[in-house]
Amino acid sequence: ADEVREHAANILGLDIKGHVVRRLWVEHASDIDEEYYASFTLDRSAKKHLAMVSAKGGVEIEAVADDDPTAIAKMHIDPIDGLTEADARKLVEEAGLNPKAHDGAVQILLNLWRCYTEGDADLVEINPLILTPDGQVHALDAKVSLDDNAAFRHPEWDEFAGVAEIDPREAMAKAKGLQYVGLDGVVGIIANGAGLAMSTCDVVNQVGGSPANFLDIGGGASADVMAGALEVINADAAVKSIFINIFGGITKGEDVANGIVQALGRVDIKAPIVIRLDGTNAEQGREILKQFESDKLISVPTMVGAAEKAVELAGEA
Repeated sequence: ADEVREHAANILGLDIKGHVVRRLWVEHASDIDEEYYASFTLDRSAKKHLAMVSAKGGVEIEAVADDDPTAIAKMHIDPIDGLTEADARKLVEEAGLNPKAHDGAVQILLNLWRCYTEGDADLVEINPLILTPDGQVHALDAKVSLDDNAAFRHPEWDEFAGVAEIDPREAMAKAKGLQYVGLDGVVGIIANGAGLAMSTCDVVNQVGGSPANFLDIGGGASADVMAGALEVINADAAVKSIFINIFGGITKGEDVANGIVQALGRVDIKAPIVIRLDGTNAEQGREILKQFESDKLISVPTMVGAAEKAVELAGEA
C-alpha cells in the first residue's frame, strides 16, 4: 500500500502535454504479445465516418502513416448503415492482425463503434489494443474526444467538467454561446461562419501574422453577439490588434455595421480594430462605419488588405 501511495503521489498533479493528472486508474499490469491500433473518427470531406485499424500499435498513428501508410487499414462507414460484423472482420483481416486476435478484435471494434456513435464522439481511439499470451484481446489505453454540440444529450458529461483543463478564454466564450478556440498569436479574429473564421486565420498567417484565436459568431452579427465576442477577445492580454471579418448574407451590411458600432459602445477595447465587411449591402455598412473610423477603428474593403493592416497594427509586419 505504501508503494502504491508513493507512485500515485508522483503521478497526481503531473502535467502531461498540458493536461494535469487529477485521477488515477489502477489495474494489474498486462502481459503483452502484440500491440495494435483501432479508431473511429469523422471524415468531413467524405461526409462519412472513418475506421482505422493497424497491426502497428503502441506508437503514434501519425508516425505509422508517415513510415508505412499501407500498415493502416481504412474503411469509410455510412452513418445510415453503420458498422456491421462483416465490416469489422474485414478491417481486422486487412490490417494483418494475428489470427488469434481476430474474434476478440472484431468484438471490440463493434463495442467501440457503439461507444463512438451513441456517445456522440468526434474521435474514439484505442492505442494500444493488445493481444495477451493466452489469446485475449484488451484495450490497454484509449482516447475519446466528445462533440460539444451534443452536450445537451449527455448530462453525464458534467461529471468530467472539473477534470479537464479548460482555457479560460474558451470557458468565457462558451458561456456566451460562441464557438472559440484559443491560439498563441496576437491578432484577435472574429468572423461569421466557421469556414470564414478558418480562412481568416489562414490569411493572417499568410501575410506574416499569427492569429490569437478562432472565433465564429455564427450567422448573425447583432450588437449583443458582437459585444460578447469583443469581450472575449479583449480579455486576452496577448491580443495586439483585432480583425473583424464579416460577410453579410441574409444579414444585411448596415445591420452588421450598426451591431458593431453599438457593441463598441459597450466594450472598452484595448487593441485597434480592423473591419472587413462584404456581401449584402456592404457599401451601406461601410458608410456607417466610416463615421466612426479613427486610428483605433479602421475599415478595409478586402480580406487580404484587412489582414495586412491587422498584422501591421499588431507589430508583426
